[in-house]
Amino acid sequence: MVGPSRPQIVLFGSSIVQMSFGHGGWGAILSEVYARKADIILRGYYGWNSTRAFEVVDKVFPKDAAVQPSLVVVYFGGNDSMGPHPSGLGPHVPLPEYVDNMKKIAFHLQSLSDSTRIIFLSCPPTYSDACVELCKELGLQVVDLFSTLQKVDDWETVCFTDGIHLSAQGSKLVAAEILKVVKEAEWRPSLHWKSMPTEFSEDSPYDLLGEMKVEIHYLVKDSLVTCTIFIYKMWE
Repeated sequence: MVGPSRPQIVLFGSSIVQMSFGHGGWGAILSEVYARKADIILRGYYGWNSTRAFEVVDKVFPKDAAVQPSLVVVYFGGNDSMGPHPSGLGPHVPLPEYVDNMKKIAFHLQSLSDSTRIIFLSCPPTYSDACVELCKELGLQVVDLFSTLQKVDDWETVCFTDGIHLSAQGSKLVAAEILKVVKEAEWRPSLHWKSMPTEFSEDSPYDLLGEMKVEIHYLVKDSLVTCTIFIYKMWE
């Protein structure tokens, strides 16, 4: 294991998660925001539904692991909600079964430790409503992803690259909503990036000096990708 040990934030889901570390992806944004504060760990599986996820959740999140995640962000349902294939094969999962799968996934994650927090991201309509209702029932934090994206003008083309997977603009909205939930959650300790210590933050004689330090911080202030100071100002 690489040290020092940091809190773990795990992204668990289907292709929306697997592709989240791509250019401008919401996983990449979170990794940038939490740099030197927490490790963002990707567990994304293209094409998966909630049934397959539940089958392996104990392998992805073993109860006997030496270190348990501080936060798990879960997204399943996009593939579940696809229409059933005549053969009976494929990713479709009936709505009641989807709800049951997500409930069992939540129960498993809650059993990992008293300090493991959970955020569900909802998926397309009907399944989205069911996911939000389940989270209310279980007292879980949820991002109503579908409703959030629909607030954008021309959201179907602006927020998605192909009608299914998120564009950079869509990913910015997802990251912002996750950070908002984390900030407002009454978790102790807080997992909001502003409340977390920065690794090796003490002053050093080897730090950059004067104008050189300022220039590096502001060189790309119009870009979210590499400028830490810009991210600190943008993300709340």
